Amino acid sequence: MKLILITTPTYFVEEDKILTALFEEGLDLLHLRKPDTPPVYAERLLTLIPERFRKRIVVHGHFYLKEEYGLKGIHLNGRNPVAPSGYSGHVSRSCHSLEEVSAHKPASDYVFLSPVFDSISKAGYSSAFAPDELQAAGKEGLIDKRVIGLGGIDESNIRRIKELGFGGAAILGGLWKHFNPLTDYDYKSVLEHFRQLKKLAD
Repeated sequence: MKLILITTPTYFVEEDKILTALFEEGLDLLHLRKPDTPPVYAERLLTLIPERFRKRIVVHGHFYLKEEYGLKGIHLNGRNPVAPSGYSGHVSRSCHSLEEVSAHKPASDYVFLSPVFDSISKAGYSSAFAPDELQAAGKEGLIDKRVIGLGGIDESNIRRIKELGFGGAAILGGLWKHFNPLTDYDYKSVLEHFRQLKKLAD
């Protein structure tokens, strides 16, 4: 099962070092999501990440970065719902209902479905789906390898994502809760938790 990491919404010192270390540990894909930030910061971060890993990065905005830095693709959502004119590369998309999955999956390489569980990073953002609803969607083939579960996923429930038939898990709070850029002097805890998630996802 694919393991996708979404960046924190803000930049922090040594972020490039952590992301590079995670790629070296076997991170499949990174979604660079930094809403309301100038593109110059994204450019700086991408410059610091080794070129061999950039083809595993998908951007959620400033879509010109895809070509300029040789990235994997772009991600569409409520903030940026339309691909640039003439774009024909990798596209993923955020979905918040099974109806949206049905509508957007055919034109996407994969879609995110969220929130599958209660969010870790957003307080009060509760699961939008009953367990039997997800199970039925898996049996019907609506949830398949091209649907990635997002929302509240950590070591305690990532196996459930696999059981439901999702093609992967997108992690945000489940990993970043183990790192505080203001107080932590190293990122050993992040790498250790990533290894656990990777083992459970494989």
